[in-house]
Amino acid sequence: MPVKPVQCAKIHSQRLTSDLLFLSTEEEVEDVLSNILRDRSHIDETLRLASEENAAENYHAALQKLRKIYHSAIKPMEQAYKYNELRAHEISAGRTLGDGNTDGEITSKPMVLFLGPWSVGKSSMINYLLGLKDSPYQLYTGAEPTTSEFTVIMHGKKTRSIEGIVMAADSSRSFSPLEKFGQSFLEKLIGIEMPHKLLERVTFVDTPGIIENRKQQERGYPFNDVCQWFIDRADLIFVTFDPTKLDVGLELEMLFRQLKGRESQIRIILNKADNLATQDLMRVYGALFWSLAPLINVTEPPRVYVSSFWPYDYAPDTSRELFKREEISLLEDLNQVIENRMENKIAFIRQHAIRVRIHALLVDRYVQTFKDKMSYFSDPDLVFKEIVDDPDKFFIFKSILAKTNVSKFDLPNREAYQDFFGVNPIGSFKSLSAQCSYSGGCLLDKIEKAITSELPGLLSSINPGKAPPGLSSCEATGCGDKPKNRYRKN
Repeated sequence: MPVKPVQCAKIHSQRLTSDLLFLSTEEEVEDVLSNILRDRSHIDETLRLASEENAAENYHAALQKLRKIYHSAIKPMEQAYKYNELRAHEISAGRTLGDGNTDGEITSKPMVLFLGPWSVGKSSMINYLLGLKDSPYQLYTGAEPTTSEFTVIMHGKKTRSIEGIVMAADSSRSFSPLEKFGQSFLEKLIGIEMPHKLLERVTFVDTPGIIENRKQQERGYPFNDVCQWFIDRADLIFVTFDPTKLDVGLELEMLFRQLKGRESQIRIILNKADNLATQDLMRVYGALFWSLAPLINVTEPPRVYVSSFWPYDYAPDTSRELFKREEISLLEDLNQVIENRMENKIAFIRQHAIRVRIHALLVDRYVQTFKDKMSYFSDPDLVFKEIVDDPDKFFIFKSILAKTNVSKFDLPNREAYQDFFGVNPIGSFKSLSAQCSYSGGCLLDKIEKAITSELPGLLSSINPGKAPPGLSSCEATGCGDKPKNRYRKN
């Protein structure tokens, strides 16, 4: 009777263990491993890890220019109009650039997030990509639920582990906001630093597997909220499945609801595919889409990669060539995210600058309306309460749309400003026309120059011949009436 592929995989692993027990010399051990372990040379070739010196220099030069634009043109407007109190996400630039290990929203490397049920091969895949097999810092794997922590694997000058409390306390990293999830979570957060070529370009995050029979409250921390924090910051999200465990429960449904709006970053991985015969694999592939269809409500479904991502060779009598092509396609996808990291970062900062500018224009409009409605006998609290409670009555938002060509889809919620002005008195803000100085110019001029000229110019400099059309036009960016600088002659 022929042996099924799933039996071959088990025999394959058992044979490796038994063979190594009876070998006496290192040469014999290496000979067995060379026949069973998979060749990893294509990983370095596909990710172009050997030809990155000049690219790294150009990247850090562009990063320094981006950081300068943010600190000189965008951050002053953020601080003047307390934008970070309106938005949940705060940009915190890394303190240094020279050591190559700076994190933060601006200087951080692209983040690749691994999600999925328990024991589907997330940790094994990271071990395989980084070549950590049999190293002291390989991620622990097993058939039972093994990963109970959020593990961040990042680049460092030496190999070491970092406690979550230390990671959150280090303001030069991007993980300090995780303190809001409590000490119980920080005890479940671990960082691993190691000198690795791939980690110079990307950061991996391994997550605890989803267990459908365990309630979130039993974890001791808000698991879904922590997942959302990482999802919001991930550049690529690998949702991994085992072909023998395709059941979709409440926790997995909750996960896909959290992924809504991030469909372009999602990649589905059907791992351990060499455990099935080709015909069974086709059935499982269809069943996976059938299970996920109600959860992913998009016209174009996410890309699905079918392979076996671990250090050992594929099981015999399986679709070896298909799995190899799928693996290379996944590596090319990962490399595309890495190579576009600066373009994505510039686009993110520019989008952020547009939002900061819209916020400043709205606050300025609230300030002007308040001054216009105030009289000698008016109660300032009552006047401003009327404005905040019904801004449409005073055309606060409509006037911004009419004068500045701002898209209505970019406007914040009106209710957000009720909370904003509830903790920030209107008298603490100056009008935009007063935010000018003789030496520094106007804040609005600076941020509009960054949006329309400096950031598109930086993008063009790293992509010669690919100047983004229309980015310098006021119609596209929403340039409006500029405040007159009373310190300068016209």
